Amino acid sequence: MSELSELYQEVILDHNKSPRNFHRLADANRRAEGYNPLCGDQITVYVKVEDDVIKEISFEGSGCAISKASASMMTDSLKGRTTAEAEALFDRVHKMLKGEVNPGDDSHDLGKLAVLSGVCHFPARVKCASLSWHTLRTALKREKEVASTE
Repeated sequence: MSELSELYQEVILDHNKSPRNFHRLADANRRAEGYNPLCGDQITVYVKVEDDVIKEISFEGSGCAISKASASMMTDSLKGRTTAEAEALFDRVHKMLKGEVNPGDDSHDLGKLAVLSGVCHFPARVKCASLSWHTLRTALKREKEVASTE
């Protein structure tokens, strides 16, 4: 197994076992629910935005290891970023998950999120990894429908 594959597995397992920011955010001013009908993953993303900056972000829900790990890594990556930066990161992550960009490309610097690049080798799992990101986008836009990977 390659070093990247081993790192991918270790990170996914760690974030699944001990997800970061896995709780209800009582003072959130943005919230959205997401559902992946393919895998049955369900998630709620809570965001506290002040002056267009994500001050706090958390999630709750149930799902597969990839879904939970991606949500955990997403919340870690977005604290302190502007909503515009979050939208730009969504675009880069989504392209990486679909295998459209190389995570090592400087113009698509993804930091620790690059370990999720292995998901593109498992097309059925792309929706698992992107659910939290779609749900975040729905929360930031204050849309009322349930976010879906469909």
